[in-house]
Amino acid sequence: MSVIDKFDLSGRVALVTGATRGLGRQFAHSLAEAGADIIVHGRDEAAAATVQDSIKALGREAFVVTGDLTTPGGVDQVVAEALAQAGRIDVLVNNAGACIHRPALEVSPDEWSHVIDTNLTALWHVSQTVGRHMIDRGSGTIVNVGSISGMIVNRPQMQPAYNASKAAVHQLTKSLAAEWAPLGVRVNALAPGYIKTDMSPVDEPRFRRHWIEDAPQGRYALPEELGPAMVFLASDASSFMSGTILVADGGYTLF
Repeated sequence: MSVIDKFDLSGRVALVTGATRGLGRQFAHSLAEAGADIIVHGRDEAAAATVQDSIKALGREAFVVTGDLTTPGGVDQVVAEALAQAGRIDVLVNNAGACIHRPALEVSPDEWSHVIDTNLTALWHVSQTVGRHMIDRGSGTIVNVGSISGMIVNRPQMQPAYNASKAAVHQLTKSLAAEWAPLGVRVNALAPGYIKTDMSPVDEPRFRRHWIEDAPQGRYALPEELGPAMVFLASDASSFMSGTILVADGGYTLF
């Protein structure tokens, strides 16, 4: 098998949560370009159908599942529908996320719960449910979407709930990797820096000083720049990696 063949995902099925926009949509497309069939998850059926059509245009099969991941019952329903349509899940990308910019003393209980439930608790329930399916089959790859916010305190905006949730995602990635590697399931995380998406307003002048000028590369990234890293972690190209937090941040966390 050649080096390039290691990146080939042909014959595999990937479930991407939060795949209707931003990084999730890009991850779904990148995995499809590498040969995977995609289960598109989101809450907006129309947006999910649009992503489904674009993936089918690449010559890959695409399925849509919609539902709330913040409750165990919602996760059970989403995963059951995914398996009913696609038959199996070889790759899980835990991408769905939320962020609220608010100083610590102003964060309400509902805001805290929304961010933690979306970024951490939902990821836990999906990983546990899909992980059981993968372990029963003896193989699988999980890629959690973390963040440099799990490693630093961002500025000038304060976002304590988001930072805490992503730090927990990184540690949960390591915990699951340690347990499941002997069972044939690899678990890694991708930790992006500042990427141009709806969630990250990189073009706003008030953020440029700290978000852009502080990075050694002096720029933000586009979503498509993260696609190859996702394919790497999802594929056999990273076969000897588990529990790794792969940082893609233009060098931001060097300082």
